[in-house]
Amino acid sequence: MDRERLASALEECGLLLELKGENPFKTRAYANAGRIVRALEVEPAEWIESGDMPKTKGIGKALAEKIETLVGTGELPYLEDLRLEVPEGLREWLKIPGLGPKKARAIHLALEISTLGELEYACKENRLRDLEGFGKTSQAKILRGIERVRSHAGRFLQSVALEEAERLRTLLAAIEGVRRVEIAGSVRRRMETSKDIDLVVVAESPEAAMDAFAGDESVHEVTGRGDTKCSVVLKSGPSADLRVVSEAAFPFTLMYFTGSKDHNVAIRARAQSMRLKLNEYALEPVDGGDPPVCGDEAAIYAALGLAWIPPELREDRGEIELAEANTLPALLEIGDLRGVLHCHSSWSDGSATIEEMAEAARERGWSYLGLCDHSQAAAYAGGLDPARVIEQHVAIDELNARFAGEFTVLKGIEVDVLADGALDFDDETMARFDLVVASIHSRFGLPRDEQTKRLRRAVASPWVDVVGHPTGRLLLARDGYAIDLRAVLSAAVEHGVAVEVNAHPRRLDLDWRELAWGLPRGLVTSINPDAHRPEGLDDVRYGVGTARKAGVTPDRVLNAWPLARLQEWLGERKARAAATAT
Repeated sequence: MDRERLASALEECGLLLELKGENPFKTRAYANAGRIVRALEVEPAEWIESGDMPKTKGIGKALAEKIETLVGTGELPYLEDLRLEVPEGLREWLKIPGLGPKKARAIHLALEISTLGELEYACKENRLRDLEGFGKTSQAKILRGIERVRSHAGRFLQSVALEEAERLRTLLAAIEGVRRVEIAGSVRRRMETSKDIDLVVVAESPEAAMDAFAGDESVHEVTGRGDTKCSVVLKSGPSADLRVVSEAAFPFTLMYFTGSKDHNVAIRARAQSMRLKLNEYALEPVDGGDPPVCGDEAAIYAALGLAWIPPELREDRGEIELAEANTLPALLEIGDLRGVLHCHSSWSDGSATIEEMAEAARERGWSYLGLCDHSQAAAYAGGLDPARVIEQHVAIDELNARFAGEFTVLKGIEVDVLADGALDFDDETMARFDLVVASIHSRFGLPRDEQTKRLRRAVASPWVDVVGHPTGRLLLARDGYAIDLRAVLSAAVEHGVAVEVNAHPRRLDLDWRELAWGLPRGLVTSINPDAHRPEGLDDVRYGVGTARKAGVTPDRVLNAWPLARLQEWLGERKARAAATAT
């Protein structure tokens, strides 16, 4: 073992001990030992053999034994044990500039989080803003550091991949001679995460298109370039491929590279059954003859006896059979939304006032906003107690009076589901709300049966209208808690409770596959941005993509309903709940 590896191992011991909260003298001893090793003029083996190592100031008996083990075997059981004891995510936090072990441990203990994704989410939800020793400035600095770390990860959230893809599409569309350009791949299918970005272009000059693509300021590295394809890695992390094709090949290339693989296999098999050959360049009769004229994807599907299939549905999950029967659903569009539910304000952990959130919603053409700040159990998020609930409702009444019917703020709450499934407020307080979103924010580690029973009890409460982020997952950061989700969805259908698609790109929870399972059973949803700032309202676009993948139509989405219909639905539920409570 050379000096660098030995020093790094010793320093890692010190960092891990500090993350564990060990005695500072002990942690510093390992850091000092690392510096001593780096300053050696001989290699570690010679240092040990000379007998000088245990005589070196700062190298005590315990350290000397560990150094001998490391140099002699290349391994150290003590270090391996430390790695097992300290969550891997905390070690990843140390890659963030300015976030040392002490601060990392403080966040870990205060917020009970341990992954990079959880830390990012906490920063974006203002969890560090009021944390002792931190604040808005350090929170923003940590967020910037996370972006740097994440730029080297293998998969990327839909928000990153889609926004980069749309920016590149705009760049290419502005190039003289570019006639057609579209996003393809998993980004077009609106998958939760993507490894890369695919774009297909028709251009008079392939060279000009690829020059602009490769020369864009967002490109970190050009990894390949040929006559019709250029591959790059973006500074934000994802790789991106540009394919320049002929006008005739464009719809076939777009369809092929949109995927999914399973959908493509099924479509090619259908073509073969019709004595046709389909590939990324053309659709041709196997026995010769004139190929069908296909100027776009719809014409390709039509030549195969199918209605055009929206990209989001192309997963070989029954969409081909629906297209054959011409019974594909009229999918939800973002323009179908009449308002948004489950948003936060500065009354809890949001960064904007109720009025600022409402005005931002109005600017987006919506007619209502469900304000659902946290309840009292979420003390870390400034949760409201019953007295503050009353104060907030007075403020909302005053604001709604000023809107004079042109816009409505619904008096909502994101009420915590306690460990036993009870809600965080008594019936008297619950009766004050227009809208109740029930969510789990603690005790994620309960056994599957207990967690399921917990959420089923909450769903059965007559006060609950919507279940918030039902599995608690954070994409690329944390798996959902152990739960029999379909039992919960079945209970939601039974009690007429909606289950949201939390549109935050870190969540997209309910998962589209489970939503697709619930729809034919009568499940209703809502597309909730869970916004903590005005710009967060735009996250609904990611939730709409998830809902479309599930096959959702506007009638199944609470916030695609006009305000009068939504208020009628909520009012009926509140009347039943009040009758039950009395």
